[in-house]
Amino acid sequence: MLTEQGPATMPAVEMVARFADGTLSPVQVHDAVQSVIEARESVLNAFWVRDPDESRKAAQASEARWASGEPLGPIDGVPVTLKENVARRGVPMPSGNAGTEPLVPEADAPITARVLESGGVVLGSTVMPDWGMLSSGVSSRHGISRSPWNAAWTTGGSSSGAGAAAAGGYGPLHVGTDIGGSIRLPGTWLGLATLKPSYGRIPLDAPYLGRAAGPLTRTVADAALLMRVLSRPDPRDWTSLPPQDIDWSGPAGEVRGLRVGVHLDAGCGEPCDAEILAAVNRAAAVFEAAGAVVEPVEPFMSQDLLDDLDLFWRVRSWNDFRALTPEAGLRVHPHIIRWCQGGADVPGTRVLQCYQQIMSIQARTVAATDPYDLVLSPVAPVAAFPAERPMPFTGDAKTMAHIGFTAPYNMSGQPAATVNCGFTADRRPIGVQIAGRRFDDLGVLRAAAWYERNRPAEAVPHWPDSAPGEPGEKSTCTTLEGKQP
Repeated sequence: MLTEQGPATMPAVEMVARFADGTLSPVQVHDAVQSVIEARESVLNAFWVRDPDESRKAAQASEARWASGEPLGPIDGVPVTLKENVARRGVPMPSGNAGTEPLVPEADAPITARVLESGGVVLGSTVMPDWGMLSSGVSSRHGISRSPWNAAWTTGGSSSGAGAAAAGGYGPLHVGTDIGGSIRLPGTWLGLATLKPSYGRIPLDAPYLGRAAGPLTRTVADAALLMRVLSRPDPRDWTSLPPQDIDWSGPAGEVRGLRVGVHLDAGCGEPCDAEILAAVNRAAAVFEAAGAVVEPVEPFMSQDLLDDLDLFWRVRSWNDFRALTPEAGLRVHPHIIRWCQGGADVPGTRVLQCYQQIMSIQARTVAATDPYDLVLSPVAPVAAFPAERPMPFTGDAKTMAHIGFTAPYNMSGQPAATVNCGFTADRRPIGVQIAGRRFDDLGVLRAAAWYERNRPAEAVPHWPDSAPGEPGEKSTCTTLEGKQP
């Protein structure tokens, strides 16, 4: 059963148009979204911190601005959530980890500042797993986040709360971060439209090799709208790209004549399920039928490259873990403890080798994809797995066996979007990754919008209209109470 589109699930672009013509108010939207949150949050477990009274005051202020014809920006009055590792002044940041003493930032991150300057109504901070190094909604601090499609399924991670909020109808705009797939993995497992933008496109207050922030939304148009806000410059990010005047609201382009690569074998990790390969091939056929020149892309990653990237990350997290007291260390998720112990006492020469391998990933990815305007691929080799499982595959040797398609674009800095392209036989969403040349974020989004508009009806997500687990067994996820700082 589907629900009619109400204020809570309305696309942001339509919401803003109705604010402008006076047929809808930010307070109406806010209250409708809060009703959805109240009905679903005990199951979905998307929020770390939220304050409905404060966000309603922000909605009231926005309503007054619209009434006087003076909106602050393109998302004035639109509900937004921010991942908990995006700094909000005075809001503790535990990074999903029960062993850490949460950092309390004294200033807003560039992302937060841009959202507030544009009038976005921040509903709160969404959860993530321990240090963002699990591709699920499992957290030692927050418990388990669950899919709005089915409470038994994972949200994906590490932007787990953002993904659950987007798919669950907690308003239209949600911000996540991504260092190896953390925006796109929830994208594929929750049926969302997402973008991991070019490195430096969205200024950060804590830039790191391969790290990016970006939108998780239900529609590509809403992702583009949020990019219009988030991509504004901020001098605090010394790695960010130069300011560029990009028309994010431009129409979806045509694909006739584009050279489109189809990449079905990552060359590392676990092989793809047949249903996922079939769905991506069907998406490629849509491009080909419209006049795109579609060609196969050979594997350009290797298991050694993926393993060395994994070891580099293990060393980084081991340094964080070893700084904890023994008592605090016991509160970290056991999977993360075992994983980062693999980075203990690694010689500096070996760490440098791993860094050089990352540069090889960058070079190989750029070289293999540069001949193409776009590259289509799976996002992950499997569909949504059980919510209680920290990672898609069990066993420490398979820790990163699912990011062979996503991580290369973090290392190369290339933009990569996801759009739902099908479902498994048991109705788990499947996304296609659409990657582009470096800095061509707009081209990627326009191609994603074109596919969204032209995909077959059976690939269109129809969002669930009730909390997962109802009727049936109730979820045992951690509820909001007790999580407020």
